[in-house]
Amino acid sequence: MRGEGDRSAHLSPRSWDRPFVDRPPGSLAVVTDVARHAAEHWGLPTPRLLRMGMNALFTSDDVVLRVARPSAPAAAALELAEVLAGAGIRVPAPARPDAVTIGAHSVTAWERMVPVEAEPDWRAIGEMAAAVHALDPGDVPDRYPLPPCESFPWWRFDELLPDVAQALDQPARAGMETIIDRHRGWSTAVEHRVVCHGDLHPDNVVMTAAGPVLLDWDLLCLGPPAWDHSMLLRITRWGWPTRWYEEFAAGYGRSLAGDPLAEAIAELRLVAASLMRLKAGLADPAAMPEAQRRLAYWRDGPSAPVWTPT
Repeated sequence: MRGEGDRSAHLSPRSWDRPFVDRPPGSLAVVTDVARHAAEHWGLPTPRLLRMGMNALFTSDDVVLRVARPSAPAAAALELAEVLAGAGIRVPAPARPDAVTIGAHSVTAWERMVPVEAEPDWRAIGEMAAAVHALDPGDVPDRYPLPPCESFPWWRFDELLPDVAQALDQPARAGMETIIDRHRGWSTAVEHRVVCHGDLHPDNVVMTAAGPVLLDWDLLCLGPPAWDHSMLLRITRWGWPTRWYEEFAAGYGRSLAGDPLAEAIAELRLVAASLMRLKAGLADPAAMPEAQRRLAYWRDGPSAPVWTPT
């Protein structure tokens, strides 16, 4: 197996500091044109927009096209899928063996998941999370970034707070600053790091007839196991039932509820989610109602309305 030192020889310092995707894909007109060219390359029908986020997703027959501006060669995502599948982790399979790159944009093609009407099997998801954490970092493809989790730009709270100051009332700001200051040194308590999915939550899981499939590996990183437990530890804030984390922890092999590091990351994740939604609301008024819903939590505590991921 390759060690982390071997990987660093093949990745630029910039790749180590950034996740695979950390910026939106751009305007709808541009990504639609890019998707159309990729579909023509693969002989697929005209693609239709599914949704826009950090990736623009299009459907074309039984294929999903992911348009993004990655920080590394897009083909690395295809290589990562092979590694993950080989470790027994259910992920979407590549539908085409190559990637299409047009300027800063790249397109990869993936099998379209067929969801079933069933609650996610959180025990199985916990088992897969444990398999991710058991990976040797050297087994991650050389070209796929594996940055430290705390390097993500949405965890730079001292930079984000001034960016949104104009829309942030003092009570909500004080609530968030209390958490930031309380846990400012959290990374010094990390004793060991593992390969983490980076964004493990219910919206990145699809239940199929073959079992749950883990989606969206753009934030793969090196972090403590608690990193992948953190959002689920605050699952009720998002309106999901507590037992989902209990089932996840049973499959994973242990619960991190009450663990000081895990609880610190879980609280800071709520801060990051609030600040990023507020920043999005300043750019797009449609995102502001959810931003205000999140700010209410920092004023009113657990009695505030639950959040929605979108």
